[in-house]
Amino acid sequence: MKILSISPDDYLSKVPDDRREAMSKLREVFRNHLPPGFEETISYDTIGFVVPKSVYPAGYHCNPETPLPFINLASQKHFMAVYHMGLYADPVLLDWFTAAYPTHSKTRLDMGKSCIRFKKPESIPFGLLGELAGKVTVQQWIDLYEKTFRKR
Repeated sequence: MKILSISPDDYLSKVPDDRREAMSKLREVFRNHLPPGFEETISYDTIGFVVPKSVYPAGYHCNPETPLPFINLASQKHFMAVYHMGLYADPVLLDWFTAAYPTHSKTRLDMGKSCIRFKKPESIPFGLLGELAGKVTVQQWIDLYEKTFRKR
């Protein structure tokens, strides 16, 4: 399910009614817990939190014209998703998250490489996701990204 939008507010206005409150809360959790320097935007047709080009001019290696993505929120056809690139790039962060998840949610962790999927709004562990958001600064993400993904 692709939601075409011009802003995060516009994106949320187009999310199905049964998900809008949870998606809005997810957005607020990340806005309130991400360290300074990340910028909220529309990225890959989702709500994105990115490292602005003014901070990291090289941009994303897959498309250097775009800012470096870090977290994206999406309402997909069968689930809501949080895409957290730090979980994909940092095994220590991933291990912390997967160990902490069962203490914050009664549902099984449904996760891909960077994608955490939630089928029901009531299963979202907002507190844990807020804690996750605060664990990586902009500079730490740039350093990890360059070490993990950038070809030198």
